[in-house]
Amino acid sequence: MLLHAPAKLNLCLYLGRARDDGLHELCSLFEPLALADLVRVEPAARDQVLCPGVEGAPEANLAARALAALRAAGWEREPLRIEVEKRIPVAAGLGGGSADAAAVLRLAAGEVADLPAIAAALGADVPSQLRPSLALVRGAGERVEPLPRPAPHAAVLLPGGGGLATAAVFAEADRLGLGRDTGELEELADRLRVAAGAGASPLAYPELLVNDLEPAARSLRPDIGAALDRLRAAGAGLAILSGSGPTAVGLFADLGAARDAAARLDGAEAIVCEAGVAPPRTLPPEQAP
Repeated sequence: MLLHAPAKLNLCLYLGRARDDGLHELCSLFEPLALADLVRVEPAARDQVLCPGVEGAPEANLAARALAALRAAGWEREPLRIEVEKRIPVAAGLGGGSADAAAVLRLAAGEVADLPAIAAALGADVPSQLRPSLALVRGAGERVEPLPRPAPHAAVLLPGGGGLATAAVFAEADRLGLGRDTGELEELADRLRVAAGAGASPLAYPELLVNDLEPAARSLRPDIGAALDRLRAAGAGLAILSGSGPTAVGLFADLGAARDAAARLDGAEAIVCEAGVAPPRTLPPEQAP
């Protein structure tokens, strides 16, 4: 079996105060990207999770933890060999590790109770990845409200080499005193629900697409600002930071415009993909790309 584990883009990320458990309240719009890791699953003599090229990285560990969590919940399917082919840049604010974990959890859909709770225990981004779609995400990531599929649009990603730890960005945000109160988060959630609920392209409501973590991420990685400027100069309708970064994202009306912009950027690191739509979640092995 071949599973797609799509990257996610934070179209916006409003940061609340830290909770008693140390996590932060969030209000965010997540959307899937056509960019995806490939997760190959086959029977084996014992459970094994491999991630060639990034052994020991969080992505590999999170997928392995997902399988271990299913076994702890009583999942009794035969032992599996799971191999993750990374296509999503690592530690880039695109949720690659969470996508891989969610793909593993989907193997047990209908067989293990309360997969969302298991997903939430693995990480803040994992619950939304169980059913990749445009979604309003609240709490620390565990409250996921699916929204209608948006009108077609595309993205150009500048990963910036990855390597920016989420925990470090949140710690920097706390040091900078960032964070909104609960009432403001509720008001923003209502506005996002209305704006995105009609199925419009995100380019129709750019004033709501703000990432409160951007100052913290730029404090740690000043090159993020230059990447955002490059995307604007290349014609992006909107240039934003995804998640905790460092990936800078330019949104465009369609794939053609995104490809033209990537050519103007003249950067080999640019990734062009459809946004707001995920690839098929499962393919038979003979259709593997």
